[in-house]
Amino acid sequence: MSTAYESRLELTFDVPARAPFSTVLKRGSELAIIDLGGNQAVDFLCYDANDTAKRYSAAATIAAQRTIFLTTGSVLRTQEGAPLLTVVADTCGRHDTIGGACSKESNSLRYGQHTRFQHACVENFLSEGAKWGLGKRDLVSNVNWYMNVPVEEDGTLGIVDGISAPGLEVRLRAETDVLVLVSNCPQINNPCNGFDPTPVRMVVTSPGGGE
Repeated sequence: MSTAYESRLELTFDVPARAPFSTVLKRGSELAIIDLGGNQAVDFLCYDANDTAKRYSAAATIAAQRTIFLTTGSVLRTQEGAPLLTVVADTCGRHDTIGGACSKESNSLRYGQHTRFQHACVENFLSEGAKWGLGKRDLVSNVNWYMNVPVEEDGTLGIVDGISAPGLEVRLRAETDVLVLVSNCPQINNPCNGFDPTPVRMVVTSPGGGE
C-alpha cells in the first residue's frame, strides 16, 4: 500500500519498491514523479478517465514531437492525437518511450527460465488496472520515466545505467481528466534500477488547492 499525506494543495504518495500505483488527475492538476534514490525506472500508462478506450499512444506521441525521448514540453497523446499530459518540468532531461514493460515472459526469454516467477511490471499494471475495470487488452506500449534506453547507430537498443539521481523529478500537467497507472519497476536483471529497486514519490497538486 502507498502511504498518503494530505494538505490543502497536495497529496503525496510514497510508492514502495516494486509496487503499483494509480490515481485520477483532474484537468489542470499536476503529478510530480520524484526519483528518491536515483536510477529507478517508473513504468507508466495513462488513459482518458472518462473514456479509457482513449489511451496513451507511443506512436502518436513520437510522431507529433519527432523524437523518441520525453522531456520538458513533450505532450503525451492518445491514438487520435488528443493531448493527455504535458511535461511541464523535468530535472532529469530524458525519458524512454520504446523500452516497454518487463513481464514474466520477457524475463524468462531474456534472462532464463529461473526468472519466470519474478514479479514484473506487466503484473503490476494488470493488478492495478483491474481496480479501474482494465484488463490485458487495455495495456499498450508504455513510458519509462528515468529509464536510459539509448539507440545505437546500427539501430539496436540498450538498457543501461540510468542518468537520474536522487531527488530528480518530472512534472506532468493533465490536459483532461486522466487515469494514471504506475509500476515502480521490480526489474533486478538489468541496470534500469541499478539492480536494486527503490521507492519513488508521487505528488498530486490540484488547481485552487483542490477546493
